[in-house]
Amino acid sequence: MTTDSSPAAGLVHRNTLLEMDEPDDAYLLASEQQNAPQPYRRALVVLATDHPDELAEENSKLCTELLQEAGFTVDGAITVRMKKSKIRQAIETAVVGGVDLVLTVGGVGVGPRDKVPEATRDVLDQMVPGVAQAVRSSGQACGAVDACTSRGISGVSGSTVVVNLASSRAAVRDGMATVAPLVHHLVDQLQEYSV
Repeated sequence: MTTDSSPAAGLVHRNTLLEMDEPDDAYLLASEQQNAPQPYRRALVVLATDHPDELAEENSKLCTELLQEAGFTVDGAITVRMKKSKIRQAIETAVVGGVDLVLTVGGVGVGPRDKVPEATRDVLDQMVPGVAQAVRSSGQACGAVDACTSRGISGVSGSTVVVNLASSRAAVRDGMATVAPLVHHLVDQLQEYSV
């Protein structure tokens, strides 16, 4: 009987594991970044309407669901009357509360009571027209007429992004799909450059 001191084929010798090098720093850093939890993002939905009804409740649920899917924690969905002072107060309260996104729904048409863009403009420090333009463009592509004819605006107030959307289900659904990656980009910039 012959004895062979070499390890059997397919088996790893125990000393081989001890001889392995440490992983390099770049690999460890990349691994940590990949496994890092997503940043905590907060949002508030402001529904502007003179007729709080079933549609407003549906929009509230839809916005909350879509924001959660986009990685936001929704602090709440509030309904306000189509009065410029009430809309502005709701946006300002959210900004002071430190949310990352205020999403207003409704009040962006051409009717005499549609005052959301004006109330929003009063609160903004910087306009970010590209977001509103993207919402109108995608609204036209998906056939949401109220989205593509919206007077909605977007911008930044303090460290909060504010976006106006039209109130139809199609406008909300398409608007959220368009807005989510843009808002995440803006919030990243605001957090990176905050003092």
